[in-house]
Amino acid sequence: MANFFQFETDFVDSLRCIPMQVRYRLDTCGVKLKLHQWNLFTLADRAELVDFDPQTEVEVDRYRELLVNLIRERSGEEATLFTIATEPPWLNEAVIPTVLAAKISATDVNFSLLQWQQLTALQRFALIKLSGASHEQNNFLPALREFKVI
Repeated sequence: MANFFQFETDFVDSLRCIPMQVRYRLDTCGVKLKLHQWNLFTLADRAELVDFDPQTEVEVDRYRELLVNLIRERSGEEATLFTIATEPPWLNEAVIPTVLAAKISATDVNFSLLQWQQLTALQRFALIKLSGASHEQNNFLPALREFKVI
């Protein structure tokens, strides 16, 4: 079942942007998906990528294969693959990642290790992604509010 965040509501109906749950799966299966490629997918393609929640290694492989094929079929490009992190920072509950700590320190927000540990892996992933230098800077504080950090 789709797990969209409230800060994503402005594009959920059209799926014009790549939702965090799909971005999480991209990092899990080692495929880089560019926004222009995503925008070439049909709404049915996008919905399939949202609804397919790979849990096993076999399912992750099927998700990767689906992505690679969709990118090739819809854009005529070959997918960019990358090495999957063996210990991604969003799964490490013992340490707040540096990029997130730096982003938090630039705000007036107090964020403790306990708060980090109470988040789901997908919420931690989202905060890390929203901490990077990207177009989503306006979603960082709404995400903190949604996750009840502030």
